[in-house]
Amino acid sequence: MSFLPGQPVTAVVQRIEIQKLQQGDNLILGFSIGGGIDQDPGQNPFSEDKSDKGIYVTRISPGGPADVAGLMEGDKIMQVNGWDMTVMTHDQARKRLTKKKEHVVRLLVTRKSLQDAVKQSMGKLPKPSHGAAHGMYKDQLLR
Repeated sequence: MSFLPGQPVTAVVQRIEIQKLQQGDNLILGFSIGGGIDQDPGQNPFSEDKSDKGIYVTRISPGGPADVAGLMEGDKIMQVNGWDMTVMTHDQARKRLTKKKEHVVRLLVTRKSLQDAVKQSMGKLPKPSHGAAHGMYKDQLLR
């Protein structure tokens, strides 16, 4: 699923709404992100062609708000509360997700299994999945 930042895309997306969890002064989402237009896409363990500079979910806290909402590791975040995430740096994405005044985060995400299901329904077999290469890829737990 490689996309050019800021360009129109056709993607199968899923809507996910996360209710942030209040812990003291912090609002917890329960997941980490990696990627952004300022990051090296070659280090992205979720990009099939190593050119995708999107924002990806790199970790999910078991039982946390994101887990309960159905977010999955490897999901590509396309939008957050209507904002296009395909043209954001890592830090811009983190700030967009962790706004203090927003207790609910509405995401549009795409994932390989969604794309594969559509391909199968259209009679096109998906490409075999290869193991993700692990390297230095900036991710950050979102609180």
